[in-house]
Amino acid sequence: MSDTIAAIATGNVISAIGIIRVSGDNALTAADNIFHTKSGIKLKDAENRRIYYGELSDAGGRLIDLCLCTVSRAPDSYTGEDTVEFYCHGSPVVLTECLHALFRHGVRQAHAGEFTKRAFLNGRMDLTQAEAVIDLIESETPAAVQNAAGQLRGTISAKMESVYDSLIDIMAHFHAVIDYPDDDIDEFKMQNYLLVLRKAVSELRHLLDSYKRGKVLRDGIPTAIIGRPNTGKSSLLNALLGYERAIVTDIAGTTRDTIEEKVLFGGILLRLIDTAGLRKTEDTIEKLGVERTLTALETAGLVILVLDGSDVLKEEDFEALRSIPPNASKLAVINKSDLPSSLNDNDLSKLGIKSIRVSALTGTGIDALETTIREMFPEFNSSMTGELITNMRQAEAISRALSSIALAAEALTASVTPDAVLTDIESALTAIGEVTGKTMREDIISKVFERFCVGK
Repeated sequence: MSDTIAAIATGNVISAIGIIRVSGDNALTAADNIFHTKSGIKLKDAENRRIYYGELSDAGGRLIDLCLCTVSRAPDSYTGEDTVEFYCHGSPVVLTECLHALFRHGVRQAHAGEFTKRAFLNGRMDLTQAEAVIDLIESETPAAVQNAAGQLRGTISAKMESVYDSLIDIMAHFHAVIDYPDDDIDEFKMQNYLLVLRKAVSELRHLLDSYKRGKVLRDGIPTAIIGRPNTGKSSLLNALLGYERAIVTDIAGTTRDTIEEKVLFGGILLRLIDTAGLRKTEDTIEKLGVERTLTALETAGLVILVLDGSDVLKEEDFEALRSIPPNASKLAVINKSDLPSSLNDNDLSKLGIKSIRVSALTGTGIDALETTIREMFPEFNSSMTGELITNMRQAEAISRALSSIALAAEALTASVTPDAVLTDIESALTAIGEVTGKTMREDIISKVFERFCVGK
């Protein structure tokens, strides 16, 4: 990694400030060739993390910008290498000209995620922290931000390191027994090892169990909006989004396909799915829409049953209610509260689920609906500390580690030979190493950093 890289670290759009990041052995020399401080100090002699004002010039010496610059020397930088950052006026042309000037002095364009990849390879962070960087960038809710920030701080790393170290201790003792077979492990030590393994199983199971919740935190709660035709499902979708996403008409069956959109509602990310009205029909296209509605229900974490408050309950309403999977959270929204009501509390009690009245047309009751949904998912309202696993790679590796440790505990209880126990412990260590990056596989590393943008 002796080559020096550079990239625009801010978006390629007009903005107040644009940042160019440079990292590598030649970063200070290349930067000195294009940036001249007003104080006359060379960047190679500059103080770490002090801001300098100066002139930025292209390869021909022509002025590009008057800007600021900072230097962070290895190993105390983001990447662990000598790093320079230019804070320019946010013109994409200015930033591009700065890059071209650097390229003329032996610097190359950074690949996607290469700065963070170097930080990982140089020991500035482990793989869970590197993944937390991109999760933080892509966060869509305050709770997701808190969870990613906690992981970046090392919450998952610390837990995995604790389990890893405890297994290393057991492995060292069992290797000693293999090397010196005359020294048996006494019953007291055996019970201690068993307790350590069971504690490791408990900690890893707790992490693995958090994956389902973490996935929802990152991607949003799949929320199916269902009901018979013309109850106002699309109108409710538009009201929740705050703009007209779905076509709304008085003609029943207007929505023929599912429409998906995300919205932050009550502090919770909902992945809204507007569905075709549920009813028996001979229309081929409408039939397909109904089939897609039923498919959407299979994976829904929340189902909103929309009823027409200006009409009486019909069999189709109960059919829609019966189509909701038993494990999904459900809520009845009585729409059209701006019209005379034909549904009273006795009628609604027949549904057996919580209900709330709204008018998708006027917006009345939407705030109350927001409060209700927030109360239905209290786990996403509490403060996040970074303990939720949010990606499948980590969950899969933790699952393998958990299985191997459980096998080691069983083997220990069955008094099998030490080498058999060691095999399971070594498998667990390999899997844990994949989570943190101790066990480095190039395909895993490459896949992780594929998610990153250039400049990070």
